[in-house]
Amino acid sequence: MATEVIMPKAGMDMKEGQIIKWKKKEGDYVEAGEVLLEIMTDKVNMEVEAETSGYLLKILYEEGAKVPVITPIAYIGEKGEKIPEQSSQVKEEITLKEERKTIKSYDKSYDVIVIGGGPAGYVAAIKAAQLGGKVALVEKGAFGGVCLNKGCIPTKTYLKNAEIIQELKNSQRRGIVVENGVKIDLQKLIQYKNEVIMTLVNGVVGLLKSHEIDIYKGTGRVSKDKKVLVDYKEILEGKKIIIAAGSKVAKINIAGIESPLVLTSDEIFNLTELPSSLAIIGGGVIGVELGLAFRSFGSEVTIIEKMDRLVPNMDEDISTFIEELMEEKGIRVLTSAELMEIKEKNNQLILKVEGKEDILADKALLSIGRVPDIEALGELNFEMERGRVKVDDYMETSIEGIYAPGDINGMKMLAHAAAKMGEVAALNAMGQKVKANLKNVPQAIYTIPEAASVGLTEEEARLKYDINVGRFNFVGNGRALASGSTKGFVKVISDKRYGEILGVHIAGPGAAEMINEAVALMEMEITVHEVGQIIHGHPTYSEALVEACADCLGEAIHLPKM
Repeated sequence: MATEVIMPKAGMDMKEGQIIKWKKKEGDYVEAGEVLLEIMTDKVNMEVEAETSGYLLKILYEEGAKVPVITPIAYIGEKGEKIPEQSSQVKEEITLKEERKTIKSYDKSYDVIVIGGGPAGYVAAIKAAQLGGKVALVEKGAFGGVCLNKGCIPTKTYLKNAEIIQELKNSQRRGIVVENGVKIDLQKLIQYKNEVIMTLVNGVVGLLKSHEIDIYKGTGRVSKDKKVLVDYKEILEGKKIIIAAGSKVAKINIAGIESPLVLTSDEIFNLTELPSSLAIIGGGVIGVELGLAFRSFGSEVTIIEKMDRLVPNMDEDISTFIEELMEEKGIRVLTSAELMEIKEKNNQLILKVEGKEDILADKALLSIGRVPDIEALGELNFEMERGRVKVDDYMETSIEGIYAPGDINGMKMLAHAAAKMGEVAALNAMGQKVKANLKNVPQAIYTIPEAASVGLTEEEARLKYDINVGRFNFVGNGRALASGSTKGFVKVISDKRYGEILGVHIAGPGAAEMINEAVALMEMEITVHEVGQIIHGHPTYSEALVEACADCLGEAIHLPKM
């Protein structure tokens, strides 16, 4: 008798799943355990394996279809076998079978339990498993965390389109003629973005499975007796617990903020129609990146920033560069702007800003940052600091044996910093004594061109040191000239006495890649004197870093004598 392939129920709250890709086509032979298709749910992207061997007789739903759980989506059986009619009794049996799969036994003990499958969580789980631990990971949403699913990766996917559009617009100067203009198909972009995310999510899940880490889908919370409850029904016991629950979108308490026309980064990547006008509330990294992307696609964009400059946590020269870049692209920038109220009229938003004219927009993006997601803390009283879980250098909380790496501690809310904190937490949970070194953590803004920084800003450095500041503009760099990407600079801040590199700030082509060399130099305590001894390839953008270091000493070869 032919066997039904059903849409699985991957969690108690799951109502339906979307078929992303069939790995087999009708008529193919399938081995039991072989991946049959990929689906997307509201919680996770996952692969569905065949439960029996046979031929794929019939696919009932094509790619892109959304199918209720416990619904047959295909049949596997002998070649030529007829597909049976499904009875209500069969449906009930399938439902009971799936419910039994969801509810696991109550006797689960581990060396390490990790709550959260983002960069801090999955890295911690893998590291603990590499050290020989029996590890469980609990995830309530999609694996890979905010960065992969709703932040860094989808943003960079959109910005690559913006980069291509800009290159096409600039191509005539290079002898490349593009006729009939450029337009954006948001639905295709969303499909491509989802494919990128799905590939990375499946990669994370594959890594976890390869290390034999037990995966629990649901919301993990710590109980009073230091056990982990999954959706209040499964109980996991662990010698050590790592809470890597990440962060959630920050909200502001003003009238009208709950309008469905006000989006967060969680929703904006699902827009299938380009808004003719977009107001961005917050001029931080996400705000300027998405502002640039949607402006490139054709939207009229206004950025509203409460502070006196964009990306105010970065060096002032970077802020100035970004603001000039935004205005050059036709983006309206309002700084020192206090948003007072949002009104909805005729399916449009009216944003009232203190002391300024009202802003009309089809949509608004709330982009004021993120706050720790502390739901996983459960019933225990952790020491907190401004809504963040307080940890020591070893990532351990105020409660012995419980660690909290990543966004939840608010120290460095960056995916790469979270991954390193997760690794350190796992090492210590498995018996080592390792401190997290977060002194030289780079950050980047993926505008076009990019900007990136590590270390102290010039303002911070002047408060602590007697400094030299070296600078080299990309207009003097051969690779930048050949590429037609001459906007920007490299700025190096060094200690005048010893030549120690205190901070590096780059705005220009390849900044997000170049900054990693600066991180390595600073981590190894290489001085500006020693950088001059390192031979760099020519022509490369990174030669600008060498020149900026030399300028700290007044010795730059390719700067005119002052």
